[in-house]
Amino acid sequence: MKRIALATLALSALAVGSSANAADLGRAPYYKAPMSAPLSYYNWTGLYLGINAGGAFGRSSFDSVLASGEFDASGGMVGGTVGYNYQVGSAVWGLEGDLDWSGVRGSTACFGGTLTCETRNEWLGTVRGRLGWSFDRWMPYVTGGLAVGDIKASVPGIGSASTTRAGWTVGTGIEFALAGNFTAKVEYLYADLGDFDCGISCGASSVPVKFNENIVRAGLNYRF
Repeated sequence: MKRIALATLALSALAVGSSANAADLGRAPYYKAPMSAPLSYYNWTGLYLGINAGGAFGRSSFDSVLASGEFDASGGMVGGTVGYNYQVGSAVWGLEGDLDWSGVRGSTACFGGTLTCETRNEWLGTVRGRLGWSFDRWMPYVTGGLAVGDIKASVPGIGSASTTRAGWTVGTGIEFALAGNFTAKVEYLYADLGDFDCGISCGASSVPVKFNENIVRAGLNYRF
C-alpha cells in the first residue's frame, strides 16, 4: 500500500509540473519597448554680439527757395550689434542695439541749377525692442524703437551744417540658428530722423532739411 501511495503522489507531481510548463509555452513573450529620447527644441534665451552689413535707400529734401521737393539718397552700411533674448514658450522677447557707419547720401540741383545741394548720413544707431515667435531654429520677428544719427547738409561753394537727430525706426526680420552658438538674420528697417534747419550755412535764412531711409541688411550673431 505504501508503494502504491508513493507512486500516486509522484504521478500527481509530474502532472502538475507538465501543466505549468504547457501554460508557459502558450503564453506570449513579454516585450518592453525602448524609451525614446525627449524632443529637444532650440532655446533663444541669452546675450549675443554680432556684426551687420547692408545698404539703405531713402529720401531727403531741401525745402526752401534753393530747391523744392524730395530727392533720392542711397549707400552702404556696416556695424556691430548687441542684444539679449528671453524666451517664454514660443514667444521670444528681446532688446537690441546697433551702431553702423553709413555712406548714405543724395543730391539735387539748387540755386536755379547752378549748384548742388547734398544730404549725407554718416552714422546711425538704433535701440529697439524685438518680439519674435520661435519655430525651433527659425524665428521671424518684428522690431521698433529709437533711431539716432547724423544729418549733414551742404552746398559746395557756400557752406554746410550737420546735426545729430533722434527719430524712430520700425521693421521686421527673420533669424536662423546655425551650428554651434551662431545665428544669422536678414532684416528690414525704416528709420526717420526728422529734419533740421541748415539756415545761413546753406545760403538762405531758413533751409529745412529732411531725411529718412529704408535699410536692408544681413547679420551674424554669436550667442553666449
